[in-house]
Order: sequence, then C-alpha cells, then structure tokens
Amino acid sequence: MSHDSTAAPESTARKLSGRRRKEIVAVLLFSGGPIFESSIPLSVFGIDRQDAGVPRYRLLVCAGEDGPLRTTGGLELTAPQGLEAISRAGTVVVPAWRSITSPPPEEALDALRRAHEEGARIVGLCTGAFVLAAAGLLDSRPATTHWMYAPTLAKRYPSVHVDPRELFVDDGDVLTSAGTAAGIDLCLHIVRTDHGNEAAGALARRLVVPPRRSGGQERYLDRSLPEEIGADPLAEVVAWALEHLHEQFDVETLAARAYMSRRTFDRRFRSLTGSAPLQWLITQRVLQAQRLLETSDYSVDEVAGRCGFRSPVALRGHFRRQLGSSPAAYRAAYRARRPQSERPVDPDPGGAGAPRPPAPAEPAALSPEGSVPFQTRRTAAPVPAAAGVPGQRGAS
Repeated sequence: MSHDSTAAPESTARKLSGRRRKEIVAVLLFSGGPIFESSIPLSVFGIDRQDAGVPRYRLLVCAGEDGPLRTTGGLELTAPQGLEAISRAGTVVVPAWRSITSPPPEEALDALRRAHEEGARIVGLCTGAFVLAAAGLLDSRPATTHWMYAPTLAKRYPSVHVDPRELFVDDGDVLTSAGTAAGIDLCLHIVRTDHGNEAAGALARRLVVPPRRSGGQERYLDRSLPEEIGADPLAEVVAWALEHLHEQFDVETLAARAYMSRRTFDRRFRSLTGSAPLQWLITQRVLQAQRLLETSDYSVDEVAGRCGFRSPVALRGHFRRQLGSSPAAYRAAYRARRPQSERPVDPDPGGAGAPRPPAPAEPAALSPEGSVPFQTRRTAAPVPAAAGVPGQRGAS
C-alpha cells in the first residue's frame, strides 16, 4: 500500500530567502555520528555525476560543534565549514545524531531554526530526526526514524506525529527517514523532487540501488519491548499481549487489563510506543504469522488461527498491506532462498503458546529482490477500524 507523492505539500512551502540557493546542500556533522549515515548525503550531493545525467549540487560540509569530530572506528574528521555556512544552503541535512539521550548543541539548533524560517528544506536521516525535534521543527508534523527509536521519539516529543512504519516522510520543507539505507531512499527522493525521475534513476544506477522501494519498515520490526517501556505500568500489558497473540482478544481487553478506559489507554500506549494500540496489535500478529510461515509447515488457515486472526481472509489482507505479498507467496519466496537442510519443523508441537523460534537473519537491505519497498509520506492511511482483530466491530 504505497503512496508515492513527489510534490511537496503547498501548505508547508516557504519562499527561499535571497541569500540561499536551491542547489546548495549543507550537511551538518557532529562528533560521535556514525560514518555510514554521514557519508550518504556527502556521496549523493557531493560528487559530480553530470556525465551520467545527474544534475550537480554544491555541497557544504559544516561542523555543528567544535572539532575535531570523532566518528565510527575512532576516525577524526575536520569539516571545512562551520555553522555560518548554513546561511547559504537551500537544503540542510542532519545525519544520524550521536545519542538519542543527549541534547544537541543549542547553536546548531538555532542555525536550523533560522534556516527553516528562511525557507530552507530541512532533512533528518535516521536519528537526525531527534535533532529536528529538539529544534521544534517537527512539532505537529508527521515524521519517522529508525523503528527501534520511534517509541523514544514519540515519548520525548509528544507533539510529533511519529510513524515507525515509514521508510521516510516528506512533509514539504521538513523531511525525515528511517535508519541507514532509508537515508539513501530519502536522498534519491530529494533528487527526484528537484530534477525528476530520470535524474533520480541515473543516480540510483550509479549507486547500484533500487530507484524506488515501496512499503515501509514493517518487515524489520521485532517483538522487543521499546527500550523505555520497561518501568512503565503498561509494560506488563504489552508483555501479556505478546505472549498471547494466539488468543482472540482486542484492544478493549488490553485496556481492561491496564485498568484504563479505552481512550486513556490509546493515548498512553501511543505515547510509549509511537503507534496506536490497534495498529500495533495487528502488526504483531502479522509478524508472528511471518515467523510461522518461515519456520513451520502450518497451512495459512492454521497460521491465521495461531496468530489470533478471526479468519484467513483477515490475515491475507493485513499481511499483503504490511509486507506486499500474500502469505503463500511469501513462504514460497522465503523457502526458495533457504537450503533444504534448513527447511522448517513444527515450532509448536504441543499447541499454540510454546516458545517461538528466533527470526532468521534479515535479507540484505539494498537487494532489489529482498529489500523493503520505498514509501513517501502517508498522511492519513489509518487501518480500517479493527479489521481482522477478533472482538472488534468491523472485523473481516
């Protein structure tokens, strides 16, 4: 279920101030930032590929704080520009921030706010979204980040509409992406927005990556409790839900176990996990179905029952929406990649509820065959009310 919109929303568009240039891209680097995410915008916007049909950008590499800047592996970087250079950029990119628990330098936040006020496009890659949020640029806006950090972003900045399912979110003059490879997706999207499909396709060929990926982060989510939920009273309810996915229960059941009204439970749950409880529950059921399809010989009907779906039809609908294929096609494709010696055995011979086997290794993030598909902004694509979750009105 992909919505590909390369046009920036008019409501958020700002006129670029006279001293800024659209073709100038500033990349803001900090000490402690991972080198992979930092190198993505440097490679996309800093190399002249006009011979391949890619329009040229002018790159400014700016230090967000005093150097030298230390990065992955103990490397030291010296940025040729400081914060003052951001004043010329039409696009400012913040790669992954060094720590989701530490505040960014106030001078850098002020520079980002001024750039935004003067019409610059502000981009946060992976945990760079935390820097944008700290600057107040994500208030009342949709945004994403790596699924593992989305609950923390939602809890720390409750005014941000965090969607951990997206590869990236384009909200016009403020854009955010999920982790690592999704930063490439977002940078390609920027080139596509500025110069069209042909230029973005030429760049993708040079980078040897898919020009577009549809879908989201769903297939990479795991069942781990969010890092900050452990001490919260809802942790017990979440843990219970994960251990009883094979049973038929609904969100009202979870709210009752938490001794809360449905409305209060919805609000508290979203603040902790970054997701509405109904969507979270459906996602967890689909993830469990994915594991059973990979590790057992259960029929699709049996998988649906063991994951708490009321019918195989409900499983198929949600599975296709989240993973882009039918359960049967997913199993066939998965097994085609596995050696005969690793074919599945029944993980639960005694009935539903036995310990679940660990998920296999993820496919390569940039493989065209196994990659997560590309997705831009999804502004209002709520899951149909309680579809496929037992006990909810409107279940299929």
